[in-house]
Amino acid sequence: MAEPEFDARGVRIERWPRSLTRAGQVLVQDGRLALLTSYGRVIDSAPLRAVRAARPWFAGSGSMVATVNGTRYRLTMGQRGRRPDATALAGRLMEAVSRASHPGS
Repeated sequence: MAEPEFDARGVRIERWPRSLTRAGQVLVQDGRLALLTSYGRVIDSAPLRAVRAARPWFAGSGSMVATVNGTRYRLTMGQRGRRPDATALAGRLMEAVSRASHPGS
């Protein structure tokens, strides 16, 4: 198994109108995005080409919305310990999804 392209822990994962986990994990590895609970249970997973990610106007600087298998999730980076690099983490995840959507860019 290859090294993950992106790995963020302590992520709040919400599926409107409820929170699924406040300390989850977002993992991009082997061309797939996986949303995991704090215990490592898979919430949802899909190939990167089937994932859409955006930062809508209502999302905070460390938040974004990802559509995985037709389900919208709000991902808020750095919930545990209020990490100052939450905005950078959200940007890196957006880049990883974008690279898969537009190969060769």
